[in-house]
Amino acid sequence: MVTGRSAEDPERRNPRLAWAELLRLPALFTVPGDALAGAAATGARADSRTLLAIGSSLCLYQAGMALNDWADRAEDATERPHRPLPSGRIRPAAALTAACALTGAGLAVAARAGRPVLTIAAPLAVTVWAYDLALKHTPAGPAVMAAARALDLLLGAASTTGHIREALPSAALLGTHTLAVTAVSRQETKGGSSLAPLTALATTALLGRLLAHRPTAPRPPAGPGEAAPHGLPGIRPDALAPMARHRRRRWSGPTRPAADALSTALAAAYAATAARPYLHAALNPSPPLTQRAVGGGIRATIPLQAALTARSGAGLTALFIAGLAPLGRRFGRKVSVT
Repeated sequence: MVTGRSAEDPERRNPRLAWAELLRLPALFTVPGDALAGAAATGARADSRTLLAIGSSLCLYQAGMALNDWADRAEDATERPHRPLPSGRIRPAAALTAACALTGAGLAVAARAGRPVLTIAAPLAVTVWAYDLALKHTPAGPAVMAAARALDLLLGAASTTGHIREALPSAALLGTHTLAVTAVSRQETKGGSSLAPLTALATTALLGRLLAHRPTAPRPPAGPGEAAPHGLPGIRPDALAPMARHRRRRWSGPTRPAADALSTALAAAYAATAARPYLHAALNPSPPLTQRAVGGGIRATIPLQAALTARSGAGLTALFIAGLAPLGRRFGRKVSVT
């Protein structure tokens, strides 16, 4: 869907604009925050491997967009004839080739980041293809999409310490948000029941409340020359030094009051971005308002990622993620996120 232009606008025949529509260019700004939030959840600093994880994530996300339109080309010919494939601006074979190439590129970049990242990227790629080709229109569809977003966050966690356990709560929160948005999106072309947007509204309120409360951080591991925590016998203090270095962001981040204030502000931004369009769609579940609700839910992903990052103590990274939202809105004036 192109905003602000008629179907006869000559600019729509621009190949670059057609590919921007196919790949949902504004939605790409919702991707980097996944890996950054995952890295922050581990307490480690993002590094070059995290950048590679973001690159892998962007490739796999774009692959999913191209594959989605290729798989839905017959349905879109009836419900969305303006989309690039049914309108003839991009050939189906070109979209499928792009999906394959981007998937391969995403896995190659993940391999460059290391085995832990590839271990997450491989099932993420399988999830993307399974969703688009087989599961999208089944009852499992929203849960599969939620799993894909959760895996995308874990990709960032794997790029730092190589472990994902500490990032699981953040992945669950992001996945829950994605589940709600995807459930609403299933009726965006036809409208229908108010149940999905009402459920999404309640989910947003719950997540906003959880995000506003920063979890209590565990005691930092002992560094060189310090006693081992809890007086554990047989553990030399210097054996825990590498772990201390991994976690230094958590202990050198913003003060607790500042971190709490930032988490609360970003949680409020998340709720404000998603709640209003959900409410409108619940009151009037027409296709236009449902599409706006889906767009609002997608845009709310950015402040959600930023809130999760701030909640983990990485305030500067959270502000960077939040700064991606205006860029997404700017590009969204030309190309829709749905």
